[in-house]
Amino acid sequence: MARRPERSERGALRLDPRLAIGIVLVAASTTGVWALVSGLDDSSEVYAVRDTVTPGTRIDAGDLVVESVRLGSVADRYVVPGDVPEQGVVVTRTIESGELVPATAVDEVDRTGLAVVVVPSRGALPRGLGAGSTVDVWSARELDRGSFEPPAVLVANAEIAGIQEPEGMVDAGGASVELLIPREKVAAVLEALAAGDAIDLVPSRAGSR
Repeated sequence: MARRPERSERGALRLDPRLAIGIVLVAASTTGVWALVSGLDDSSEVYAVRDTVTPGTRIDAGDLVVESVRLGSVADRYVVPGDVPEQGVVVTRTIESGELVPATAVDEVDRTGLAVVVVPSRGALPRGLGAGSTVDVWSARELDRGSFEPPAVLVANAEIAGIQEPEGMVDAGGASVELLIPREKVAAVLEALAAGDAIDLVPSRAGSR
């Protein structure tokens, strides 16, 4: 009766070289695709503002939104989640609505030297003015009833922090404008307002948007 040869007598199993090469190629291809996708996904999470904010405004993380963008080597120039302390940060220059927050545009303390003064408008404001726009504040001192001195610039390039529209269905007055002005100019503006001087806001060339 014929005897079935043992495994050792039949010789060791041999792996087809073509199969081995195929396995190596598949593994290399998978690794290459993974590396390529990882390399392309270089986006970073950074903060952006919801609405336009002006110098001197204190904001915290709740005032910001997180955007995932590709910034490459300049990612460290922007404020990212975790950078804003609990007490918030102070804006040092105007950041437009939807703009990413540059690290150089915020500070932990207010060093702007600006104050907010509300100036009532004597009439309709020029079209296009809003937060971030700049205006020259012109003032004319009243001499007699209806007679004024020649107007002069009281504050140049004052930035608008906000506009308070008149309330109610009927209101003869115009809007009130929140202006950011240097602290050393506050007294002069308040004095002009208290004296009833004629004050007008004229868009400055630096405020073109």
